[in-house]
Amino acid sequence: QVQLVESGGGLVQPGGSLRLSCAASGSRFSINVMGWYRQAPGKQRELVAQITSGGKINYVDSSVKGRFTISTDGAKNTVYLQMNSLKPEDTAVYYCNVIESINSYWGQGTQVTVSS
Repeated sequence: QVQLVESGGGLVQPGGSLRLSCAASGSRFSINVMGWYRQAPGKQRELVAQITSGGKINYVDSSVKGRFTISTDGAKNTVYLQMNSLKPEDTAVYYCNVIESINSYWGQGTQVTVSS
């Protein structure tokens, strides 16, 4: 069973920055893909960005392109999301997701609030 520990959320003013981290432990097989989703109140969960364990970026949502950067420290099974130029519409609960073999695991979520 893979455990995911997220950190780095919080309250930030518009234009500010935050860095989310997600560390995976307990994997028995190779982690293939790591990513970040977000869910705003009243909306469906959506994929923000995704990266392979080897560092290949699979996807970055158009709404965050140029502002958010996903990266990974494959050796430590850790994925990061650097969020710059944050906007109020980025406010959401951000969830880490990893795919190990055929299994998908989710973090507990971390709140990001962008407000003045």
